Amino acid sequence: MEKRVLGFALSSILVALCAPASAQQPGKIFRIGYLDPSTSSGSAVLLDAFRQELSKLGWIEGKNIAIEYRFAEQKAERVPELAADLVRLKVDLIVVPGAPALAAKNATTAIPIVMINTPDPVGLGLVVSLARPGGNVTGLAALAPELNTKRLEILKDAVPKLARVGLLRRPPGVNVGQDLQLKEIRLAALALKLKLEEIDTQLDAKGLENAFQTARQKQVNATMTTALRSFFAERKRIVELAGKYRLPAIYPQKEFVVEGGLMSYGEDVADRYRRAAFYVDKILKGAKPADLPVQQATKFEFVINLKAAKQIGLPIPVRVLERANQVIR
Repeated sequence: MEKRVLGFALSSILVALCAPASAQQPGKIFRIGYLDPSTSSGSAVLLDAFRQELSKLGWIEGKNIAIEYRFAEQKAERVPELAADLVRLKVDLIVVPGAPALAAKNATTAIPIVMINTPDPVGLGLVVSLARPGGNVTGLAALAPELNTKRLEILKDAVPKLARVGLLRRPPGVNVGQDLQLKEIRLAALALKLKLEEIDTQLDAKGLENAFQTARQKQVNATMTTALRSFFAERKRIVELAGKYRLPAIYPQKEFVVEGGLMSYGEDVADRYRRAAFYVDKILKGAKPADLPVQQATKFEFVINLKAAKQIGLPIPVRVLERANQVIR
């Protein structure tokens, strides 16, 4: 009898130990949908960070995960269609940067969604609250509207007699995240007594050139862009044009400065992609998005490129340099 009891107990322990492993379905290849409003080339550096972090967590493309990439190629109207396509494929979860998370949410309330740097997810109706998302969406929220105020302040400190700022933006209604940003930027410009020249910008080479020509015609003293993935994807061309027209500029991400831009202030977006990998890991292992709190950024970077400053003949005040987290010489 004692042997039977002992055997039953050992069997029960073995079943219990095996249960988590079976819940993770060893041998299964999970399908991850990645939905991006911009381009594959413009997103490459961020996706590398995402995949590298997934790999550290044991998720490797072709081995236990497959990633279905969908890029709207700067055509915002294609995002809902691409989101619907991923839902039809019955992917295990969807990863999406920015406000297009709303299109993914509209396409499915069942498939888990991990958002990256999405502004005001509560206001957009993506989650009930940051602490308790309550639905199929979780991930990382952006502070883009608030950070634009800080960028304007830095520009005013860095550029002598700054009076007029050219703001490159996408046409109204293209991105709900941008609409939130514009409200904050306008208020900040008013408080700082700056004239804000809003310039609707097309993202092809000719459109970007036209935007900078318009900035020159409006006699702006400096430029900035709204914090959108679409501008991030075109960062190299934007930086080149700012240098060509000798316009001081501040950008939302340090990747602009790496490409030769003057200054940036904002979140470490590559780190945000790495953090998104942790959400993917937890969800693929059985966690529910509703139970995973949304994270906001707590670390911000101010980067200055003195080479770019010299190129346009702008001496950066010492008080501004002293505030920088990184100075490229």
